[in-house]
Amino acid sequence: MRIFNNTHAVKSDALLLLTAIIWGFAFVAQRIGMDFVGPFTFNGIRFALGSLVLIPFIAIKRALPDNFHEKKIRVSAKELLAGGGLTGLALFTAASFQQVGLVYTTAGNAGFITGLYVVMVPMLGLLFKHRTNAGIWLGALLAAAGLYYLSITEKLTIAYGDFLELVGAFVWAVHVLIIAWLSPRMNPLKLAATQYAACSILSLTTAFLIEVITINKIYQAAIPIIYGGALSVGVAYTLQVVAQRKAHPAHAAILLSLEAVFAALGGWFVLGETLTPRRMLGCGLMLAGMLTSQLWGMVKRTQSGLSTVKLPALKGGAFRKGKYL
Repeated sequence: MRIFNNTHAVKSDALLLLTAIIWGFAFVAQRIGMDFVGPFTFNGIRFALGSLVLIPFIAIKRALPDNFHEKKIRVSAKELLAGGGLTGLALFTAASFQQVGLVYTTAGNAGFITGLYVVMVPMLGLLFKHRTNAGIWLGALLAAAGLYYLSITEKLTIAYGDFLELVGAFVWAVHVLIIAWLSPRMNPLKLAATQYAACSILSLTTAFLIEVITINKIYQAAIPIIYGGALSVGVAYTLQVVAQRKAHPAHAAILLSLEAVFAALGGWFVLGETLTPRRMLGCGLMLAGMLTSQLWGMVKRTQSGLSTVKLPALKGGAFRKGKYL
């Protein structure tokens, strides 16, 4: 059985909790930012900042010698651009649905519905003959019930913004599977920076075509953009990478799933959003579904002596050989 040093575990859990807080409150920043700029302008600048933030970390990692934890992966610029372009396209699609959806729904709803991608990943993995278990199906049922209480009206229709977030969650799941396939083949930080840059280019191109962009409006949205880009995309991604090297898999699954909870808390605290008892029930069921799909069977695997547990990678994250990087 893998023994986790208590000090390392506490530090890792603290970093993972901080990551979940940053990601959760990012939904609030994304909503506030669109009071001044369009969704594609916001995403374009946001992901450009996220890409730039990773550059110093790439330079530092390049200067480090090879070690037993990980051999340096060398790929050509053409391969990196191709991989980053593919993941960047998926990221652009997912982030666009999420950002536009936030125009029509609350930060809390967006956080919980987006979080459904952790349930969708293993289910989509069945198309590639990935193994599954009863927990995946139970988690999917709980999440579906939660979505019903959160978003489905008495007329059995789904709110437009929630529908866009649901489509976005599906594309986030596709993005995770692409990352899981590509990350063993190339440096994860370089891949992340390249995909963020590709997403930024696609977003800004779309913004120039359909949105009105002014320097003054960008300046007014500067704080939400900086939070959503430098902190949520760049810093939080790096915290995830660092923390999960020492974190217990069960702790990571639980703590990072709290992103949706912090999105709801941020929406209530900053934006004055409220949850009815029906919607609170929906959020609770969805969170239960997310956790069930990730944690089912984990104790059994750990007791069997496996040192790693295969969990779905997170948005913008990287995944290699059954564990987070």
